[in-house]
Amino acid sequence: MIESSNQAADREPVELHPERPHPARVYDYLLGGNTNFASDRAAAEAGLTVNEGARTTARSNREFLRRAVTFLARDAGVRQFVDVGTGLPTAPNVHETAHAIAPESRVVYTDNDPIVAAHARALLTSEPGTGPTSYLEADLRDPETILAQAHQLLDFTQPIGLLLIAVTHHVDDEDDPHAVVADLVGRLPSGSYLALSQITDEFRPEWHEVSKDFARRGGVLRPRPRASIERFFTGLELVEPGLQVVNRWRPDDTDVYRDLDEGGVSVLGAVARKP
Repeated sequence: MIESSNQAADREPVELHPERPHPARVYDYLLGGNTNFASDRAAAEAGLTVNEGARTTARSNREFLRRAVTFLARDAGVRQFVDVGTGLPTAPNVHETAHAIAPESRVVYTDNDPIVAAHARALLTSEPGTGPTSYLEADLRDPETILAQAHQLLDFTQPIGLLLIAVTHHVDDEDDPHAVVADLVGRLPSGSYLALSQITDEFRPEWHEVSKDFARRGGVLRPRPRASIERFFTGLELVEPGLQVVNRWRPDDTDVYRDLDEGGVSVLGAVARKP
């Protein structure tokens, strides 16, 4: 982990806001973790009463992340990654998956939850002899901060894998997530890749009820139709099989969710190359 003890000491105290759910901690609960507050558990359980597939959605999405990183490291030869909206560490993490294929891989992690930061700095670290990792607290809507940190660790003359896994549906329409993603992708070198997944309302309109419940609790969850999710990949070359329900994106023998129907997953994802 690239962060000095002085940098850690200089960080200002942060507000955890345990009274309102945070996407990373809700996701942790749905994945079976225990780094969450009562507000996060309540939001997750409320979502499950409306859409009983929410837990499966989280787990199949995590498997998509593993397969996407595997493709990028093994098949596309990517050796640098920026994971925005990292969430709480859940094995295998991005650097573990990448290092198993290419030990020299470098990873920049970022999230906007201070609890994620505390765990990430302790757990998202490289083994000796492998490429370094770094972590910063930043929001997807702050590309300047994310890219400034990335420039410290990564070589922007070489391809980079930008991972936006289950993060854009936590950005409100008024914040123009398509423009935010386009801004980040636009700053990456040619030959880079975007891996993105997003909750969709194509198959289960009940997700709009979950969205309303999130709003009542002070959170943001915006399911979007296929056409809106496709817009995130404008100007990029989609890798086969294109935009798919995530459990159908290059499933392998280890994925127990590969045969679930579309409504049981309700997340669309794809990987695309920047020309």
